[in-house]
Amino acid sequence: MTSTSPTVPPAEPARGLASGPASPGVPPWTRRRVGLFVSVVWVVFLAEPFTAALDAEPLALRVVGVLGVLGVAVIFAGTVLTLQRRGRVPRRTAVVLVVVQVACVGLSCLAAQEHGLVGLVFVCVTAIYSLGGRAALWIVAASIVVMLVLPRVLPGWATEDGNALAVVLASAAVYGFMQVIDRNRRLIAAQQELADLAVARERERIARDMHDVLGHSLTVISVKAELAAKLLRAAAADRPATAPEERATSEVADIQDLARGALADVRGMVAGSRQVTLAGELATARSALDAAGIEADLPGAVDGVPAEHRELFAWVLREGTTNVLRHSGAARVVVTVAADRLAVDDDGGGVPEGRTDGGNGLTGLTARARDAGAVLETGPSPLGGFRLAVTVRPGPGPGDARIVP
Repeated sequence: MTSTSPTVPPAEPARGLASGPASPGVPPWTRRRVGLFVSVVWVVFLAEPFTAALDAEPLALRVVGVLGVLGVAVIFAGTVLTLQRRGRVPRRTAVVLVVVQVACVGLSCLAAQEHGLVGLVFVCVTAIYSLGGRAALWIVAASIVVMLVLPRVLPGWATEDGNALAVVLASAAVYGFMQVIDRNRRLIAAQQELADLAVARERERIARDMHDVLGHSLTVISVKAELAAKLLRAAAADRPATAPEERATSEVADIQDLARGALADVRGMVAGSRQVTLAGELATARSALDAAGIEADLPGAVDGVPAEHRELFAWVLREGTTNVLRHSGAARVVVTVAADRLAVDDDGGGVPEGRTDGGNGLTGLTARARDAGAVLETGPSPLGGFRLAVTVRPGPGPGDARIVP
């Protein structure tokens, strides 16, 4: 490859370039435009195959080559813009885009010959952006082989091993930078999780202090109001009560009722503040599993779970984590959360032989699921161990619990 070939295409088109730390005095729309420009500007490195295609003869071959180069550029830019706006490309769409982009590279090579292989750099970067994982790795490996072998077997093609080096450098840089971005996102999610847990603990502390201070005062007020009412009734026992005395007795009774009601509200608030939260249970589960040396794959956020399901999911997660720590002997746990479902899977000992019910520890959880109209499931896990899952029914109706074969 010549010295004008691309080395490192844009490292993060999805959201990192547009949503990084805010610069003072720079409007968000300006940062987004700068991110888009930095991402798409790399298509200028296709100028080499584009120029070579323009020099091709005959005219039909020239048109095919130019269209191929433009196709590579358009697909690359379109992938960048889609990731910038939506954060992801559907996998089927990504596969189609990569296949079409490879076809465009082939068309460009018909006219530009070895210069058209520059497009494979953009194919590899597009694959890493949209596919990732082993699929992208295989595409990178295949591109390197093509760049090294094809110029040596086709007559008239010059060998440019720099193309293969560019693929390696670009792919490694993009993959590494995307890993950094992914870890940053996970770190932000973990920080949000810890913040939610800290807020929940602070609320519990305030509620506890309020109960200790205000609850004691309200109890004393209620007792003294009851004593005052008894004294007024005793004073009026031997003679008819006057109107002011009757009014005072009524007011004292109202004071007593208000004190009792306020005390009940304080106790109810404290009880409510001590309810489990899904964010808090995720943080607790992560800490407990890490302390036990168990690899844990937990979601970073629970924003997609409706508020009315979070308490039930929190109880299921607590019970699932307890089972893993006490009984499973697992080395890995995976927790999946959706809007209507939570599942805890481990790779431990699985369902005990002969077990046909949920076990004594799941009795209370079964009742909670039934009251919420959900289905509680226990059974073999795809990881080879045990699964505890809860699914909320779409319509009204009692839930149940069962062993899933």
